[in-house]
Amino acid sequence: MSDASGPEAHGADSDVVILGAGPTGRPGERATVRLRDAPDDPPRYAPEWLELREGADAAARAHDLLDPLRIRLANLPGRSGGLVIHDLGCGTGSMGRWLAPHLDGAQHWVLHDRDPYLLHFAAVASPRSSADGSRVTVETRRGDVGRLTPDALHGASLVTASALLDVLTRDEITTLAAACAGAGCTALLTLSVAGRVELTPSDPLDEEITEAFNAHQKRTGLLGPDAATVAAEVFSEHGATVQLHPSPWRLGPDEAALTAQWLRGWVGAAVEQRPELRERADRYLRERLDACAAGELRVVVHHTDLLALARPTGGAS
Repeated sequence: MSDASGPEAHGADSDVVILGAGPTGRPGERATVRLRDAPDDPPRYAPEWLELREGADAAARAHDLLDPLRIRLANLPGRSGGLVIHDLGCGTGSMGRWLAPHLDGAQHWVLHDRDPYLLHFAAVASPRSSADGSRVTVETRRGDVGRLTPDALHGASLVTASALLDVLTRDEITTLAAACAGAGCTALLTLSVAGRVELTPSDPLDEEITEAFNAHQKRTGLLGPDAATVAAEVFSEHGATVQLHPSPWRLGPDEAALTAQWLRGWVGAAVEQRPELRERADRYLRERLDACAAGELRVVVHHTDLLALARPTGGAS
């Protein structure tokens, strides 16, 4: 999940970068999440950043994918027992808070994350009822989402994730697609960065910052803005029927706090990738933040949602 990445700052004013919304000093660390540290070192998500972006995420997710998802889930074998939904890299649980009220019937959510604090937060803040008032229950599992197996998804109706694909490698997405295919479960994977940003008013440096940020996203073999396309290919190779749909953030004056944090991270990552940009980027960031504070800046950050309808195996719950 890397829509923001930038240097940390401390202080009490409104310009402070939220801790965890960017690198913490180690080369190659990614925004809000580290996936490549020591095996026992949990990633450092920032709950404050996840909370700040939750409204924009909910508004952006592709509602057009909900109908085909509902139709597939309604026709699953054994549906009378309720849905079993695995949320990968659940963070603070925003995906469940968005999706559970859109689906009918009893639901049991299995929340996966490497950070035990976030797992606790997600479980406590999870929804308790579905669209038709049926009960929603949760359990938590700490682990690496890049090493899922079909056994881990046995009995699953659906796998979900939000802002995850772009911080995975091709091998990890292949592992995920194989696990879903083996379990015969559908996947709804939302808000993968698409590598395109539109700022109004425009600035000559927009394109250079975008290119540097996209290169930063793909460091250390991660897929970054190629993730949704690669995932569509890989899930298709595993027999799934795949739909892609745009899910852009549309940030205006009402989202100024999120826009400011995103700007700091976006520019910070670009400068980390291309240090020679620093002087021009510092000027650019100051002017962009001033425009944001004045309510004069609008930003569209493009994302892609993916729905992969797996061939049912008869094992779905």
